[in-house]
Amino acid sequence: MSETYSWPVAAPLRGARLRLEPLTVAHAREAVDFLDDVRLHRWIGGSPPTREELRRRYRRQAVGHSPDGRQGWLNWMLRRHTDGRLVGTVQATLHRTGPDRVEAELAWVVGHDFQGEGYGKEAAAVMALWLREWGVARFVAHVHPDHRASAGIARSLGMEPSEEVHDDEELWTTAPDAERQHDRRS
Repeated sequence: MSETYSWPVAAPLRGARLRLEPLTVAHAREAVDFLDDVRLHRWIGGSPPTREELRRRYRRQAVGHSPDGRQGWLNWMLRRHTDGRLVGTVQATLHRTGPDRVEAELAWVVGHDFQGEGYGKEAAAVMALWLREWGVARFVAHVHPDHRASAGIARSLGMEPSEEVHDDEELWTTAPDAERQHDRRS
């Protein structure tokens, strides 16, 4: 029998310019607007989803864990304070790497029209801080080697590129020194 865990539930979070709202199915109505851009999918793969495809995806993700309970799923929508528009998403997939050790695979997407404003970096930092408070010991992310903006976000979170490549994306991980520092503070 596989072991299941209880996982934290995404909470509303605030950054200087963004609200991070826990994902709901209702977000599909607005998210389809910034995701409907082929330029964005150069980096994230696939093609622009329909509203109904997003509704189905968000219904699965909003549960907060994988069907077998072995992964925690945390998803937030990024809403600007100034005008209330959704500009992107951040997410963390949690899994246990030891009895008291949790790793988070991070991802971020900022709509093409909103890129270059630092929203991804701000939201990822807010999410990472919250995850550290929940005891997450290590971060990983998959970054396309040509996507300098995503590499910059990963670097700002203390991640470094590894030699490992999956589906044309390089695995970035928190530096071993950063992990040891976190373990000493915990």
